Amino acid sequence: MISGVPDAIASCHTALVDGYVIEGHVPVADIRRLLAERPDAVGLAVPGMPYGSPGMGPDNEREAYDVILMLRDGSAEVFSHYQAA
Repeated sequence: MISGVPDAIASCHTALVDGYVIEGHVPVADIRRLLAERPDAVGLAVPGMPYGSPGMGPDNEREAYDVILMLRDGSAEVFSHYQAA
């Protein structure tokens, strides 16, 4: 576990933004929502490198993926879902 990110949802990039961990190819809109809502959480993660996520190919050809909210108690929940395009 690096920076509070469970190995099962780890990805390729880790950033710290205003006290939150951002793991993987998380869309900017989700980071902005996280910072606006300020949940009691470790941060957000996009496990793996889904095609069509930011920086991983065109948005109009993306595969479906979830942005995961990592909670401080070690649990996680879906923060947002992106449908396949």
